[in-house]
Amino acid sequence: MNGSRPGTPDPPLPEIPGTGVLRQGDSGHGVYELQVRLQQIPDIYDRGPIDGLYDTGVRAAVTRFQNRYGVRGDESGVYGDNTRLALMRRTT
Repeated sequence: MNGSRPGTPDPPLPEIPGTGVLRQGDSGHGVYELQVRLQQIPDIYDRGPIDGLYDTGVRAAVTRFQNRYGVRGDESGVYGDNTRLALMRRTT
């Protein structure tokens, strides 16, 4: 319980950038990192902005990536655990 009073919940763990599910409408450092990685895959997010905004262009790029590499288990266009693992294996 990290020294907190009995009966009080522990504070949430801080989010590590680039973890957690990302979807259209999200923004921040995790989306920025996603955009950087998407640009490393030819014909997925070519010339897409690196602005930290998960817009329709990012969603379409994630969907293209999922389809091209046969990623299953995440909703289409959503950057979940399976898509993250597949993208991280193919990028630096």
